[in-house]
Amino acid sequence: MCGIVGYIGDNKAAPILINGIRRLEYRGYDSSGISIIEGNKIFSEKSVGFISELEKKIDGKFREGTLGIVHTRWATHGAPTIDNAHPHIDCTGKISVVHNGIIENYNYLKAKLKKEGHSFKSETDSEVIAHLIESYFEGTLEDAVRLALKDVEGAYGVAIISLDDPGKLIAARRGSPLIVGIGEREHYVTSDVAAILEYTKEVVYLDDNEIVVLTRDNMKTTDINNVQITKRVDEVQWNLDKIEKCGYEHFMLKEIYEQPQSLRDAMLGRFEKDSNHVHLGGLIDKENDFRNTRRIIIVACGTSWNAGLIGEYMIEEHLGIPVEVEYASEFRYRNPIIEADTMVIAISQSGETADTLAAIHEARKKGAIILSICNVVGSSIAREADCGIFLHAGPEIGVASTKAFTSQIAVLSLLTLFLAKIRGKENVLNNELANKLKEIPVQVQTILENEDKIIEIAELFKDSNNCLYLGRGYNYPVALEGALKLKEISYIHAEGYPAAEMKHGPIALIDKNMPVVVVATTDKVYSKILSSIEEVRARGGKVIAIASEQNNEIAKLVDHVLYIPETIDALVPILSVIPLQLLAYHMAVMRGCDVDKPRNLAKSVTVE
Repeated sequence: MCGIVGYIGDNKAAPILINGIRRLEYRGYDSSGISIIEGNKIFSEKSVGFISELEKKIDGKFREGTLGIVHTRWATHGAPTIDNAHPHIDCTGKISVVHNGIIENYNYLKAKLKKEGHSFKSETDSEVIAHLIESYFEGTLEDAVRLALKDVEGAYGVAIISLDDPGKLIAARRGSPLIVGIGEREHYVTSDVAAILEYTKEVVYLDDNEIVVLTRDNMKTTDINNVQITKRVDEVQWNLDKIEKCGYEHFMLKEIYEQPQSLRDAMLGRFEKDSNHVHLGGLIDKENDFRNTRRIIIVACGTSWNAGLIGEYMIEEHLGIPVEVEYASEFRYRNPIIEADTMVIAISQSGETADTLAAIHEARKKGAIILSICNVVGSSIAREADCGIFLHAGPEIGVASTKAFTSQIAVLSLLTLFLAKIRGKENVLNNELANKLKEIPVQVQTILENEDKIIEIAELFKDSNNCLYLGRGYNYPVALEGALKLKEISYIHAEGYPAAEMKHGPIALIDKNMPVVVVATTDKVYSKILSSIEEVRARGGKVIAIASEQNNEIAKLVDHVLYIPETIDALVPILSVIPLQLLAYHMAVMRGCDVDKPRNLAKSVTVE
């Protein structure tokens, strides 16, 4: 959601800013804009639509400026229009601001500023920041920013430049990620490290209520009360080729095909040599807490919530610890009961999901131990948790999550084994979970090699208006995830259900035009799934089954079968979701949809 890039240095700012913000297109946006200081003026341009439209507007401009900011907006307050696009300028035309987040008290601030004579041009909450800074500007830009932000309630990641203090780039954050990049006589600020990876791997992650003043040669960080803070410089561990398509038509397809490797990376170095014992370095200091944990609450959103359901089933089955899976957006508002020895697991691909971040704040207030499962090192959730496990899936650019989902399931499997070790559950360590997990990457590769069959099915059903996904047990969350993928990128209405619930309503929708995808692997509820298939067939529905290899009988009962290798029930979701990812992808492509940037969606949801 919403991208920020800022630059100050010896090089021309415009190409760096545009190149950087292009790297953030995957986050989702509907308009964009740029401001650059040249001489004694701030030059700004804005556009609605793709960044290419902004590039056309600035072609031949901004030849010399070496200080600037750029932004992609995902509309919250106000429609996608030129006026509502960032950057926002104050009344004097000397201050330019880009903002991610939501200002909760903007109506009050806007009314107050209007009374003082300020004139507003947009419907956004963000514009008030520019005018607040203007109203406080007497000495330095950073002092004005600090005073302005003290008036603000809500979340922000901001970058600011001013003609009255032209050698500085100011940035600040509260609840919305910002990262500083360090170069040679140059600095960058960005909401996503992908934007600056081409130029530097040396980064500093800003924390909440921190303000950074950047010049060509210097970086100074303080809190909002002007207390100086010493920040650690980190090195980004992945390379630029990780955010390139590398010959694939779309990032989503590339990331689907990366899953054998991302699953290996999730397990790499985490099994003790010649053993099923799992070593998770990020949890060592909390082993005693985990040993005494009596209840687990998983908080997450979207795809991560679906993965959390699989974790619930796995932990309860193998460890006997009660687990609840909560939508993070609901958890924080319902006065949740946190008892002694409760562990809260926060799952988020980006590590910046606003609702999940707020949920762990609520859990911490009530005394819970917080464990994060994230993909992004240095992300807010990873840093604010008591301990954590990284997915090591590499950057995921496609908005619809694929490899992060399967890596989350793998990490939840590792967590189950880790808890089994420290809680003395040798029966879990000696069963098939560990051994079968090690086989999963090769099994995923075999599914990917049968993509042609999935393409044939996609061609048959690409014009459907609705689709139903059914599963039971471990495969019920897979039905949810398969339906989510289809509606996210193809805009076909799709719903996932526990198969037994079909007859409590959804069965009324089934007719000859309704494809029904059934995850029908040979697990302990297989006979029950067959009954659901018969109910669909009796009403003329077209059945696409995801089935286990060697099951030749199911082909007689359904219209189409996609086979996956055999494994234990707990790990079937990693395999059964792969054909559903590919099915959604190919149906969306055949319908002419932009699968990497589906409409109205953002990769990292950093506002409520």
